[in-house]
Formats: sequence, C-alpha cells, structure tokens
Amino acid sequence: MKKNWVKLNLFYIGQSTKKHQIFRAKQWNKSLEKIFKNIIYNEKYEKIGFIKDIFGPINFPFISIKILPNQSFNPNDKFFTKVA
Repeated sequence: MKKNWVKLNLFYIGQSTKKHQIFRAKQWNKSLEKIFKNIIYNEKYEKIGFIKDIFGPINFPFISIKILPNQSFNPNDKFFTKVA
C-alpha cells in the first residue's frame, strides 16, 4: 500500500498538563481522521513525535502531539504525516 505525504495546517494552542503539544486544525476533512496515532515529521522529514489524540469539534478539531524524547520542537514549523 502506497503512503502519501500530507501537510498538516495547524495552529499552536499550547502545552497540556501531560506535556503534549496541543494544536487546532485550520483545515480539516473527514479523510484526515486516518492520521490518528501517525508519526509527525518536520520540514526536514525528521520524526518529531506522533499524534496522541484528536478531539473536539468535527469541523476544526484539536490535535494532541506527543513529542519524542530529546527532540527539539518549534511550534512554528510545518508538520507532515503519511496517510495510506
């Protein structure tokens, strides 16, 4: 099965009490629900974390990202993931 890169259009909200980074989707469609638990990459296609949870309104949900240990995180980066 071939995987395609998808650029995530996200707005940074802040950090949760569980040290997850919380974003709000600026654009969303139902097909993006497949990204749940997927690995997140930065612009250099380096792994930075994974999607821990998707919650909130159906049209513009919140996305919780767990950053990998010892990984630098810049909320202004562009983020990508792969979908099947």
